[in-house]
Amino acid sequence: MRSLSWRGIMLEYEKHGELKTKSIDLLELGPSTDVSALVEEIQKAEPLITASRTEQVRLLVQRLQAKLGQHINHIFYLFKVLRAHILPLTNVALNKSGSCFITGSYDRTCKVWDTRSGEELHTLEGHRNVVYAIAFNNPYGDKIATGSFDKTCKLWSAETGKCYHTFRGHTAEIVCLSFNPQSTLVATGSMDTTAKLWDIQSGEEVFTLTGHLAEIISLSFDTSGNRIITGSFDHTVIVWDTATARKVHTLIGHCAEISSAVFNWDCSLILTGSMDKTCMLWDATNGKCVATLTGHDDEILDSCFDYAGKLFATASADGAARVYETATRKCIAKLEGHEGEISKISFNPQGNRLLTGSSDKTARIWDATTGQCLQVLEGHTDEIFSCAFNYKGNIVITGSKDNTCRIWC
Repeated sequence: MRSLSWRGIMLEYEKHGELKTKSIDLLELGPSTDVSALVEEIQKAEPLITASRTEQVRLLVQRLQAKLGQHINHIFYLFKVLRAHILPLTNVALNKSGSCFITGSYDRTCKVWDTRSGEELHTLEGHRNVVYAIAFNNPYGDKIATGSFDKTCKLWSAETGKCYHTFRGHTAEIVCLSFNPQSTLVATGSMDTTAKLWDIQSGEEVFTLTGHLAEIISLSFDTSGNRIITGSFDHTVIVWDTATARKVHTLIGHCAEISSAVFNWDCSLILTGSMDKTCMLWDATNGKCVATLTGHDDEILDSCFDYAGKLFATASADGAARVYETATRKCIAKLEGHEGEISKISFNPQGNRLLTGSSDKTARIWDATTGQCLQVLEGHTDEIFSCAFNYKGNIVITGSKDNTCRIWC
């Protein structure tokens, strides 16, 4: 048995000599939850948890509860400024623990950095054009994928910097990519209107997902890895079955380009943001739109769920962000204070803070339920286009067009 994410536990068991896993969501778990009562409920619903395992489960749930209470009022201080690349950065990404992070750049490289020391660990060289999309294979963090304007994706060892594979087949720039949760596939999305799934072991192409009529600029797997969604400039999002490459649903409703598309934690909902100034919430099981949320005065550039899926947030070119309750679809907070467009928004793992990055050269930390600005992270001399929390929520990385990234802790 082992803990899973921030909001659940994973059970490992043997059936007919085969090791199987089953996850139990703990989306209602909070700092004040009665753990004994919750474990009793879990035990009633789950026959795999026998009396001899009760104490183990209780300890796991207590550990998760303790994590939820950590770093709640954390104040961030600038720890290091990394003059990372000789040309502007395109993206930053952390591994799950936050012990290291990667930066992509117009200088055709991706660099791996040690978060604690700010030391450069590896320079991943070999692309012949801008390295635009980058990712770790979290939660494992031992591999890195880089997608480039040179139409290829490369797979690297995070530990040694060695290139395992170069995935060739796209006929235009690769602008988004993602690992599946099992770390057996990499998906790439391209300006050539297709997405491709690649086998990590063999380096072979598994499927090409064809059906969009314009560039694919967003893709993400669900938490099981059975489905993937692609968002396109053709105004639609397509849900695909990753085992067969079949279209499951096409989400039609936006009247301009899609900017983001994500599943919530239990994969029951999909959130899409668009240049049409709206975001839409969709039922992932039938592909029907359940809500259209208006209120922004300009394009929505990013959107996200919190880890439990209880809240979601939108960031806009109008310089504001909004927080909504998933259950009621009500706007509970407006985040106002940035003096330029907000291109990035994300929740911390506890779900009580939001991080935004803006063209006004600042990143901000907000209270997710009141909308109060708690901190302004200042010092960059150009637009911040990428920012992220680590898994614990006590480190922030910001990447800017000033060619630097900053570590805040």
